[in-house]
Amino acid sequence: MTIQEYIEQSILPQYDAFDGGHQRDHALMVIDESLKLAREHGADEQMAYVIAAYHDLGLRFDRERHHLHSGEILMADQTLRNWFTEEQIQTMREAVEDHRASSKNPPRSIYGAIVAEADRQINPTLVIHRTMAYSAKLFPNGDFETLYARSKEHLLEKYAEGGYMRLWLNSERNVRSLETLRALIRDENRLRALCLEWYESQH
Repeated sequence: MTIQEYIEQSILPQYDAFDGGHQRDHALMVIDESLKLAREHGADEQMAYVIAAYHDLGLRFDRERHHLHSGEILMADQTLRNWFTEEQIQTMREAVEDHRASSKNPPRSIYGAIVAEADRQINPTLVIHRTMAYSAKLFPNGDFETLYARSKEHLLEKYAEGGYMRLWLNSERNVRSLETLRALIRDENRLRALCLEWYESQH
């Protein structure tokens, strides 16, 4: 069995049980972007692939500490010892732990920076729709105004100027997309319309 076969058969299916913003399509997007960044920065692509595949597995336990749980899951997976040394596995664990957007400290290695940057998939419409999806998970009986208010608050806190999300590699794609997203957040009418678009698609 190859590492890719193992990941596809045993790891990626676990994302199917997560919320709408963190399903298998999200993991695959982070994998794809991580591989691109690994090539750009001369990093080991196989390590970047595994880190991206494991980065959100800790969501099975809770959201607040999911990055730490994800690192524990990776570290405990004995099957990975078929392809990687203990030193590589420790580096991958740290990278998974360092990916979280709210982290105030820089990643400990290029691998942490890669997965953190790859996880910042700042497709403005997708970010807004995913934020609404998570708001709906928090407030399953909430009406549009409730979900919109929570989503707007989160978007401002995370993505607006001075928000807690940081770009460690400042990839051109993310910088450009973040500027577009910030313009959307400032435009109340457009922001509300995109949130309403998601809400109506679910009802």
